[in-house]
This record gives sequence, structure tokens and C-alpha cells, in this order.
Amino acid sequence: MDSDDHIDIRERVRAHGARQLAIARLNAPADWEGELRTALAAHREPVTIWSNNDFRLFLQSFAIFFTAAMMFLI
Repeated sequence: MDSDDHIDIRERVRAHGARQLAIARLNAPADWEGELRTALAAHREPVTIWSNNDFRLFLQSFAIFFTAAMMFLI
């Protein structure tokens, strides 16, 4: 390829963007606004400090620390 040859890919990029947009529109639910509102409402729910995963992580961390401390003392 010579240095004078230039490849113009702008039209290919535009066509790819148009295809991606069409695919995204086809995959979107019919009531996408309702789906979005439901997802946002679920995301905004208050999170407790001691949710199940946090409490489990705390117990596992404490068990590891306790075991290490006992091994050190023995």
C-alpha cells in the first residue's frame, strides 16, 4: 500500500452505527420507559448497613481473624 492511498471508512462506521441502533431498538422492551422507572426505583431503595452479604462477609472476616489470633497465641 502506498502512502498516497487513503482508506475512507467513515461510511462503514456510519452504517455500523445504524445497524447497532436498529439492533438496540429491536431488543428494547415495548414499555422501555416503565422498565427504566422500575429499574431506577429498585436501585434507589435504601440499603441497610447489615444486609445479608455484608453480615456474611463480616462473620467470615471475624472467623479468619479469630483463628489467626488463636494460632498466634498458641
